[in-house]
Amino acid sequence: MANFNWLVDGSIVLVYLVGTVIAGLWLKKYIRKVDDFLVADRSVNLYLGIASLSASEFGIATCMANAELGFKYGFAGVTPGISIAIAMFIVGRTGFCIKPLRDRQVITIPEFFEKEFGGKVRWLSGIVIVLGGLLNMGVFLRQAGDFLAIVCGFDPKYLELIMTVILIGIATYTIFGGMISVLITDYIQFIVMSVGLIVVVFLIIFKFGWPDMLNATNQHIGPAAFNPFINQQYGLDRILLDMLIAFAAVLTWQTMISRVLAAKDSATGRKIYQGTSPFFLVRFTLPAILGIGALYYFGPSMFEGSKAILAMPNLLASIVPVGWIGILVASMLAADMSTDSSYMLAWTSVIYNDIMKPIHKGLWSEKKGLLWNRILIGLIGIFQIGRAHV
Repeated sequence: MANFNWLVDGSIVLVYLVGTVIAGLWLKKYIRKVDDFLVADRSVNLYLGIASLSASEFGIATCMANAELGFKYGFAGVTPGISIAIAMFIVGRTGFCIKPLRDRQVITIPEFFEKEFGGKVRWLSGIVIVLGGLLNMGVFLRQAGDFLAIVCGFDPKYLELIMTVILIGIATYTIFGGMISVLITDYIQFIVMSVGLIVVVFLIIFKFGWPDMLNATNQHIGPAAFNPFINQQYGLDRILLDMLIAFAAVLTWQTMISRVLAAKDSATGRKIYQGTSPFFLVRFTLPAILGIGALYYFGPSMFEGSKAILAMPNLLASIVPVGWIGILVASMLAADMSTDSSYMLAWTSVIYNDIMKPIHKGLWSEKKGLLWNRILIGLIGIFQIGRAHV
């Protein structure tokens, strides 16, 4: 049974949601042209860039998936996080690819491709990026809904309605405020998310005891829980694959690259990547600890196979007390809102800037360009709501 109290915890969540939407809408006055909307007029500083990139790449789906790795593989499940942290630091340190991208003042990666390979490659790569992004994003609402249904203890029949209302709120401030609203709300969400997640992790550790959690992990998984090289799921070949995937992600994933392209210069963009790299390790480590806590509490047999991803939310619903669970839900919603708003804006930028380029040919007025970008975000939101109802 969930400890979520609708009067106490529900009020905490409601205040946070309303405050975030109001903050995002208030920033719409700074949007005057398409560059303001898509890349914040390329004025993002180091600390705002780090907070925004960290928040946008950590949603409820990510937290659940990484906790599942901890539940199934112990600390070896953190291995992909080590790979992506290393890749991001190296790319940021060397400026490989991201420096010329920012120096050429492009808005999207396909735009850069046109300068090298022509307009057809730009258009086709835009199609590929958007299709991959929208299909990837479709998982978010469903998993976020599962998390909220378990942790808050509400009837699943209200799940689609609640997620639809939340997505409408996210789309509203993104439609009006664009990248500026996304950046500022990301900053707020980064703080709320960090505080909530860290507090809950320490609560679990103090409740169960760190030595007991380690002993349980060793008992259920064995030495492979602490050494990915002897873990059957990983091993040297899987670790090398993780490294290649990590480099591909930090170099080509539009939601990540967009923070570099919005930075005030290429040096700042490189520092944003370097500064964010430790967080990409943390975003695997903290959920993995929660997964290990679920393994200690439930044992391995209660959540087997595909059900393993539900172990962490069930643990939180059972253990986290009233008041704190409201802060936890607010922090998880903060993470998810940041991800959803960033993704909607990223795919909109590719659709408008690259796929629709043969239509507007860069000749539309700023007013018309802003209108179409806002229409596209609305359509993406409707598409995601439709997918969640399937």
